[in-house]
Amino acid sequence: MEKRFTNPKALGIAVGFLVPPMLVENHDDINLIGDDLRLMFYIVAGFTSVLVVLVLFFFKAAPPTPPSAAQEATKTPNPLQSSPFLHSIKRLMLNRNYVLLLISYGMNVGVFYAISTLLNQIVLTHYPGHEVDAGRIGVCIVFAGMLGSVACGIVLDKTHRFKETTLAVYIFTMIGMWIYTFTLSVGHIAVVYVTSALLGFFMTGYLPVGFEFAAELTYPEPEGTSTGLLNAAAQVFGITFTMLYSELLNTNGDIVANVTMAVMLLVGSVVTAVIRSDLRRQAAQNPNPTRSNQNAIQSTIAKCQVIWESVECN
Repeated sequence: MEKRFTNPKALGIAVGFLVPPMLVENHDDINLIGDDLRLMFYIVAGFTSVLVVLVLFFFKAAPPTPPSAAQEATKTPNPLQSSPFLHSIKRLMLNRNYVLLLISYGMNVGVFYAISTLLNQIVLTHYPGHEVDAGRIGVCIVFAGMLGSVACGIVLDKTHRFKETTLAVYIFTMIGMWIYTFTLSVGHIAVVYVTSALLGFFMTGYLPVGFEFAAELTYPEPEGTSTGLLNAAAQVFGITFTMLYSELLNTNGDIVANVTMAVMLLVGSVVTAVIRSDLRRQAAQNPNPTRSNQNAIQSTIAKCQVIWESVECN
């Protein structure tokens, strides 16, 4: 059975929420803010440089043994695995279920990017002077999402119901967005912590679930291609939704902006519900014995026909 873990990218996002408000303080002197930003950028550059060295010298191209039966099957010669990249892209774009997932995944992650990008501005609108709290709320969103990823992974391992899990997480994300929208202005920042964590549990927890569902729908296409397209869609929707969210926030206020994002999640839930549960990887990993027997019988019949025809010719 495959093991599913939380998305490690979420840890980096959490650090991105927590550390900058601690390093870059809200000074009255803009030069002091510039000095804080310079220090932060030097730290990031040094840390990422160390990571590059570690990747170059210590990371292996693949694990010593395949992590699953489906991955073991990809080790055998397969024209899909060795076909040109553009051919793989074409097949993915002709896969209706994957295209629908591409749209719904992009919308969900796009909303997350929009909210996380402007979280500081939204929190300070209702709670002036709480810059550190804004970063901590972002951390709550991400860490709750990491817990959600683990929980969803356990559900997927136990049930193998990829579409149902994806749809349920999407719907709960939408519900969390509505709750988050109408609790920002209650006047108690502790409530914002709780509602943000609830939103993050499902919204950030959806990220690895979407990857797993995509791998099921597109097998035996290379997972790097299918997940890469998901990330590309997330970036496109993220940029679009962030620009839209910022415009609505500045012109109409946070209620209108958040309601718009909640409606986007509603549309994404409908799109997810339309996806057909075509679990190709599961079928490869757990072949149907009945289908195998039928194929064996058909193969035997075909061989008998060939022998009979050769006998008649003689």
